[in-house]
Amino acid sequence: MPNFSQQSLEKLKTCHIDLQTLFGTVIQYYNCTILVGHRDQADQEAAFAAGKTQLHYPDSKHNSVPSMAVDAMPDVNGLIDWHDSVDIAYFSGYVMATAQQLYLNGKMTHKLRYGGCWKMDNDLKDNHFADMDHFELVAP
Repeated sequence: MPNFSQQSLEKLKTCHIDLQTLFGTVIQYYNCTILVGHRDQADQEAAFAAGKTQLHYPDSKHNSVPSMAVDAMPDVNGLIDWHDSVDIAYFSGYVMATAQQLYLNGKMTHKLRYGGCWKMDNDLKDNHFADMDHFELVAP
């Protein structure tokens, strides 16, 4: 059974309980790594400078305490392949479907938005900024 590294667990602990519940469920069936939970001002501005986000501090959902966003990627044999769009799409679909079930079953209080589909319309081709490892909580 897959499990999180200590580093992933520490990052996940900075996130809202809904994200902890979601990825606690996902990891039971799908190996993945938590890349980012909460970002302080310095980390947010560094991510902006690197082109990893379009938002300055404090406007990202990563900046709240607890974080309302998490960045996660599938982990295959201990490696993250940023160029494997098929694996990333499969993982993202799995995360989104799991979140929907947890929400419908009352185990999450928020819905989930994926950085590959900001409009939440299931049309991945109209995305203005593809943030394929980003998942954030939104009001129901």
